Order: sequence, then C-alpha cells, then structure tokens
Amino acid sequence: MFLKIESQVKKENAVVGVAFILWGAHKIDYPFLRPVVWFAPWGYLLGAVLEFVIALGMLMAYFQKTRDKLKRNEEKYRRLTDNATDMIYRMSLPDGEYEYVSPASKKIFGLAPEIWYSNPILIQDIIHPDFHGYFKEKWARLLKGKIDASYEYKVLYRGEGTKWIHQRNVGIRNEKEELIAIEGIMTDVTERKAVEESLRESEARFKALHNASFGGITIHDKGIIIDCNQGLSDMTGYSIDELIGMDGLQLIAEPSRSMVMDKILSGYEKPYEAVGLRKNGEQFPMRLEARNIPYKGQELRTVEFRDITEQKKAEQDKEELQRQLIQAQKMESVGRLAGGVAHDFNNMLSIILGNIELVQDDIDPDSSLFSNICEVKKAALRSADLTRQLLAFARKQTVSPKILNPNHAIDGMLKMLKRLIGEDIDLLWCPKKHLWSVKIDPSQIDQILANLCVNARDAIKDVGKIIIETDNILLDRDYCRQHKGFRPGEFVLINVSDNGCGMDKETLNKLFEPFFTTKRIGEGTGLGLATVYGIIKQNNGFINVYSEPGQGTTFKLYIPRHEKLQFEEPAVAKEKLQKGVETILLVEDEKVILQMVKKMLERLGYTVLAANTPEQAMQIANSSNINIDLLITDVVMPSMNGRELTQKILKAVPNIKCLYMSGYTRNVIAHRGILGEGMNFINKPFSRMDISLKIREILDEKKS
Repeated sequence: MFLKIESQVKKENAVVGVAFILWGAHKIDYPFLRPVVWFAPWGYLLGAVLEFVIALGMLMAYFQKTRDKLKRNEEKYRRLTDNATDMIYRMSLPDGEYEYVSPASKKIFGLAPEIWYSNPILIQDIIHPDFHGYFKEKWARLLKGKIDASYEYKVLYRGEGTKWIHQRNVGIRNEKEELIAIEGIMTDVTERKAVEESLRESEARFKALHNASFGGITIHDKGIIIDCNQGLSDMTGYSIDELIGMDGLQLIAEPSRSMVMDKILSGYEKPYEAVGLRKNGEQFPMRLEARNIPYKGQELRTVEFRDITEQKKAEQDKEELQRQLIQAQKMESVGRLAGGVAHDFNNMLSIILGNIELVQDDIDPDSSLFSNICEVKKAALRSADLTRQLLAFARKQTVSPKILNPNHAIDGMLKMLKRLIGEDIDLLWCPKKHLWSVKIDPSQIDQILANLCVNARDAIKDVGKIIIETDNILLDRDYCRQHKGFRPGEFVLINVSDNGCGMDKETLNKLFEPFFTTKRIGEGTGLGLATVYGIIKQNNGFINVYSEPGQGTTFKLYIPRHEKLQFEEPAVAKEKLQKGVETILLVEDEKVILQMVKKMLERLGYTVLAANTPEQAMQIANSSNINIDLLITDVVMPSMNGRELTQKILKAVPNIKCLYMSGYTRNVIAHRGILGEGMNFINKPFSRMDISLKIREILDEKKS
C-alpha cells in the first residue's frame, strides 16, 4: 500500500512541474505561448486541488482498509473468547459493572452473560458460604487499588451443588496509575480439585497405614534413611526428624552390622534376624525384611523392622514349658511310684499295727515282751508318718478340713522339723496364747511347715536360726488399701523366718511359680513353694514374703479365722476305747487286712460280716435278715469303688451308715481334693483307738 502511495505522489509532482514550466513561458517573447502561460496560475491551482482530492481519496481508502482489518481482527478475537472454555470478563471499577462476560459463563456458573450485566456484584451472591469472608477481603483490597493475580474459591452452581473456580486477574490503570478495570479469566477446576483431594486422601490413608504398621518401615538409599514411619520412631526411641537422613546402620547393634550391610549390598529380599539398637543403647532382637522399590524416580530400598522381643520370649517360654512338662512327667511318674508304694505300705502297716494291738491285749503289761511290742508299735507309727509324707508328695491323700488350733498342729510337727533342718540350725517356736482357730486339713499345716523349713535350711550357711511364730491379726480396709495384696478381715498369722541369704526382687517375683527353683539341678523340684501357695489359696488365705539379699526371709501366712472355736485349748482327758454291740458289714479286698480288722472290731464287741469283694458284700446285704448298722468299705477295689458299692447297698439297706477307709484314694471322694459333706473317712493305717472312736461317732450320731 505504501508503494502505491509513493507512485501516486510521483505522478502529482510531475503535474506540478509541468504547471511551473507553463507559468514561466509567458516571460518568453513567444506570442504563441502566451495563452498557455496566461492560464498557468489556474493550472497550478487546479493541480493543487487535484492533488488534495487524490490524497484525500487515497487516505479514505486507507482508513477503510484499516477499519475492515480491525473488524476482521475483532471478529477473530471475539470468536476466540466466545469459544473459550474459560470465562473471560472485564469489570470496571469502582462500580463493579461487567463490561464483557464470555459465553463460557453458562457452562461454568449456569448463568447467561446478560445476567452479569444486570447484576454488578453477582459473583458475591454465588460465592459458597465457606468463602464469604475470604471473598469479602478480596473485594475490599480491590477497592483500595490492590489486586491479587490469582486465587481459588468455591461457588454455588445454579444454586445447588458446588464448583471450584481458579481466577486470574490483570489490573487496568489510567495515566494516573489508578485502577479503573479488571480483566480476568475464570477456570472451572472442580475436577482437578477432586483429583487433588483424592490424592490427599490416598496419601493420608497411606500415611495412616504407614504409621499404623505393627513394625517400623523405612525407605533408604544405600543405608541413608529417606523416609520412615512412626513405628520405627516408637521402636528405636528416635524422633522421625532424627531418623530422616540418619545412617540406618546406627539402628543395628555392632555384632549384626556387617551382616546387615552384606544383605543391603546383595539386594537380599527374604526375612532375617539381627540385633537392633535403641537410642538409649538397649539392644533387642529384630526381624528385617527388605524390598527394592521405585521411589521418586530412583531405585531405592524399603525395609520393615519388627521387634521380636515378645516372640523370642514366647519361644523361651515354650522351651521352658516343654522342660517343665518333661519335669512334670518325671514327677508324675515318681508320684505314681510313691503313691503306689505308700498304698501298699499302708496296707502292710495296717496289718502290723492291728496285730500289734491284738497282741498287746494278750500280753501282760508288766512283761518285758510288752515293752518290746510297744517299741515295734512306735516304729510302725513313725512308718505311718513317712507314708503320709509320701502320699502328700504324690498328692494322693484326701483333704479333710478340720477346725483346729494351729498351735497344736505346729507342736506336733516340731520334732520332725528339727530332724529336717539338722542340729546346726536353731528352731525357735513362739506361739500366741489364745490363738484363734482355723479350718484346714492338719496334713496341710505339716506340708507348709516342712516346705518352708527345708527352704530356710538351704538358705542358711553353716549355723543359723529359724523362727516360727503365730498371732491373731485384724486387718482393716485402710491398712489393706496401703498394702498391696492384703485383704480386710480376721486372720491367724503364721510367720516362718530365717537369717539366711535372702532373695532379690527378681527371685521374689517368681517365687511361687511352679518348677521355679534357685537350687542346683537335682536338689529341688520347684514345687515346694507352689504347693504352699496353693494350700493357702485353697483355704482362702494369702501370703506375703519379705526378703532382702543378705538379710534373711520372712514368710507371712494369713489363714482366715474360724469363728466357732475362738480359743481352742487341747483336751486334757485321756481317750478310752469305745465299744459297741452293733452289726458291721466290712468290705476289704486284701484278705489279711480284712481278717485283722474283723478281729479288731470283734474285740470291740461288734458283730462283723466280712466280705472280700463288693459282690460278696451285696449278696450279704440282700440276703441277710440281720439288721446292718454300719458299712465299712475300702475305697479302691478291683471291680468297683467304695462309693459305687455304697450306692448299691443303700437300695437294700436304706438307713445304713458308711465309713470309708483307704491308704490313698482316686475315687469320687478325692475327685475334687475335698472330702464330701456327710462322707466319713479314716486313713490307713489306723489304730484300734482311732477306729473305735470313729465308729461310735458315726453310730451315736445316727441314734441321736
């Protein structure tokens, strides 16, 4: 276009040049040129007019082309804004009127562009309530001439539902730098926000699972920790900030470091065990398992740490239980042997003692033979005591609680206890006068004292002292609240103290565990104190132990007071043989014992019907016309036990009374370890005095 204008100007200059030539010709004295020259000024003027007209036309043509071009450009850019997916707008300030809003408003907000023009501050009406304050602050900044380049907020879409909007702004200012308008773009970023929220939730879930892991998890690069979870922090004692960037080998104890490094370098991916190291220097067993993983564009290694202290302890406990089981099986075998021996020995002692008493009746008390027989009887009675000890060890004796004064039971044990502890140890007995009574099996008192005194003896080197004391104790609630393990109430206290080596806290904590012993192999079973604990608990009592290394030990046994007999004193009247005339059915599978007991009862005045088997006993009960007053039966017999026999005979003789006898029992009587109410029992071997008193006790109760 500019070339065309230049060509036109050249033509116009040529015309002007011709006009000047003609004007100058009238100066020349050539008559034929004078008319032309005379008209030269008019030609000059005409040329100028023509030049102006041409220039104006060309200028108008140029403006028309420019306007057409601008119109085309405007249409092009309008098409761009109209077809844009983002809403483009221009808003004047400070009135807030929208000068232009693109059609994308319909898609983004659900509002036609015309609505924006009629409501200058519409954007404030559709802002989500959560962003009212936020947007109000933005508007206040605009009115002060300050503009934020971009921000995001939530809006209401068509009055229901929500959308996220990302807004970018450009401020338009006048020559005075005053903000007069805003031009901007609003983009619907709802989907992006949903993706971001999903990613955040996914990351939060991952983080929660990461931290909730039962072990420690770490991601490391050649040993340097890049990331880790809370579990590793809890396990090692380091904070997460301390762990990030740390050399992971610092968490491994020295004996395991080289092995762990070899596993890292070789890419080993199977579980293995190592020794961990906590921040406080404590070592602990751990299990490690590693995997190579891609992490932020790198090939790194993730490791799971597991503290297997409890697992190791469980394995040790399992081994210990296995050892205890083997020991228990051994003890059970020994117990069976001891029980069997004691049972047979009781039967023999029954024969010996029974016949000794029969012989004593036939010998003159002044005879030297009578004194010899008495010595034999004493030896047999001591043998019976040993038998009871065997039965206690084998746990085959029946438990028959009696109301007694513990002082009397302990008095009867002193001689045996002195033999147990030896001559180098003094045994001091300090009984409480007017001691309350308790309800307990006397043999259990024997077991308790025997076990405690033997342990005290083993705790004393060379010479020492054991003190046994009794007392009445009243424990109130305030005292029990201040002393762990105590219970309020009235108790008889039995103290067994020694000045031996004492025990540390670790030993005290395991003291009553079955099979726990501080003695060397072969010297202790670990059952003595467990038996003491079981007896006291069985009788509703409790135990407290006081001990310090080098300061000796005191066992305090609390047994509940029995209120029926508060201050029981020993009977002073000498017992006499009790005779009778009733009929007794005697059942015993050992023929020798049967004949001996039969003879013993007949000398007491009773009529005795003897049966060697339960079947014979039932025949006698069913066929006899004689009234049978009492059934005395052995407990363990080949075909049926004494309890079953009693039930059958009761059908034939409904009112018959029963007395059970046995060296030890495995029947219903001893099934729960307690002699049932209404069941009378006498231990073998028994004396004629014992059986006479027991029979009269049963039969006289019947008559009353």
